[in-house]
Amino acid sequence: MRAGNYGVPTTSEWLNDVLAPGCRIGIDPFLFSSDAAEELKEAIAKKNHELVYLYDLNLVDEIWKESRPEPPRKPIRVHELTYAGLDVSSKLSSLRSELIDAGCSAIVVSMLDEVSWLLNLRGNDVPNSPVMYAYLIVEIDGAKLFIDDSKVSPEVMDHLKNAGIELRPYESILAEIKNLAAKGAHLWLDTSSVNAAIVNTYEAACDQYSGSLDNKRKNKSEAYGVANGQSGVPTGVYKISPILLAKAVKNQAELEGMRNSHLRDAAALAQFWSWLEEEILKGVLLTEVDVADKLLQFRSMQAGFLDTSFDTISASGANGAIIHYKPNPDSCSIVDVKKMFLLDSGAQYIDGTTDITRTVHFGEPTPRQKECFTRVLQGHIALDQAVFPENTPGFVLDAFARSFLWKIGLDYRHGTGHGVGAALNVHEGPQSISFRFGNMTPLQKGMIVSNEPGYYEDHAFGIRIENLLCVKEMDTPNRFGGIGYLGFERLTFVPIQNELVELSLLSNAEIDWLNDYHSEVWEKVSPLLDGSARQWLWDNTRPLAKQ
Repeated sequence: MRAGNYGVPTTSEWLNDVLAPGCRIGIDPFLFSSDAAEELKEAIAKKNHELVYLYDLNLVDEIWKESRPEPPRKPIRVHELTYAGLDVSSKLSSLRSELIDAGCSAIVVSMLDEVSWLLNLRGNDVPNSPVMYAYLIVEIDGAKLFIDDSKVSPEVMDHLKNAGIELRPYESILAEIKNLAAKGAHLWLDTSSVNAAIVNTYEAACDQYSGSLDNKRKNKSEAYGVANGQSGVPTGVYKISPILLAKAVKNQAELEGMRNSHLRDAAALAQFWSWLEEEILKGVLLTEVDVADKLLQFRSMQAGFLDTSFDTISASGANGAIIHYKPNPDSCSIVDVKKMFLLDSGAQYIDGTTDITRTVHFGEPTPRQKECFTRVLQGHIALDQAVFPENTPGFVLDAFARSFLWKIGLDYRHGTGHGVGAALNVHEGPQSISFRFGNMTPLQKGMIVSNEPGYYEDHAFGIRIENLLCVKEMDTPNRFGGIGYLGFERLTFVPIQNELVELSLLSNAEIDWLNDYHSEVWEKVSPLLDGSARQWLWDNTRPLAKQ
């Protein structure tokens, strides 16, 4: 069963279905956000089940025993100011201002990318994401980082000391949470991300020290008049983390790193596609895994390359219709010259993060495939060219990318765009472009989003065209309502295969867009190439003639 698929029950639905009423269901509260745990608790209560937090015993670990891998202990590193653009002290100062404005004296930061961004640190604990396992507590007059200190080099230690950050053992987080309650702290908790163990521990400690449940979720207005957010009574302030938005709006250094890393990535992809087309034409049999491995080889030759940003989706034929397909060496397909091939991949560089999808055909595509590809391309172009007023949430733009498919009764079952971190996680919030209209986060200048409409014909083929975009201000001739208007700057510069385009479906303006894009690809990327890769780039950026 794959969660989220049509017809697949949720965890709570499955538990309520298979268990007799009145059971006790245990969870590891460190592995559930507080909101997720509360949602599960409420859902299973319908069958009189009780949710039990197992703080000291993870049942899976008990079964795993000695075969459980050791926790990662790779060293963390300083993310240089050249790429970060803002020093740690400045970031902490802004955060503390927000704490004071909210009547808080401390905040718990548990999202790994938020800890990394705030402290200008990067790690190697999670595959494809340059983060480290850690908690951070920021108070008005200090900060504590809870981490395995074996990962902390002298350079990192100096970096932290200069920003006034103390180290604490990773396992001591709950003890510190209890100490904050004892001090009467007003603690900012983002219950959508902070785990249930921390929130439950703090609320229990608040009850203990205040002697009253009435103070557990005190109205925020009562906290505003408290000096430094503290009185004798501890309380939780439940709000979305302010770091989430601060991290999403990139500064100029972060944007410059993203632009530069995308150009190096484009050079690696040109070398890769040149190689792949040549091998296919020679009749060499290559598996989907062979192709993904070769792409990694080309990327690893680029300056500043660190890792892939997610597992490469290398999908031939019908496998391309599986949206999150991952080829397995034992069962993957041969890349077939007679079928469409979808490649969704990305990289982590020291200065930026990339994510790109291209769909190609090495032989003769069918009219159906060309029409579907062209309609996906039209949606991609429409979103790329969108101009919209400030304060527009991403879901408003989602239809731009789908409308050309809708005209012939087609669609796709995923969002059109996700946020992307700068030398951080390839997926980040709070922004998105999606048919799921619950996300009201406005797109803002400096945010990065993907533009990736697609179409997937089950058991036949998949199509996706993905570039990354940066939200920018637009100079419009009018400013209706006295507000500004926004649009997008492209970050990704890799050719889109002309052979899959059905020209008769494109307007002259759309042909101009494709030709202008390819002209820009050649101008920006060709200086980084030579030999056959440069020739491939030239061949694949020639303008299409209007009909």
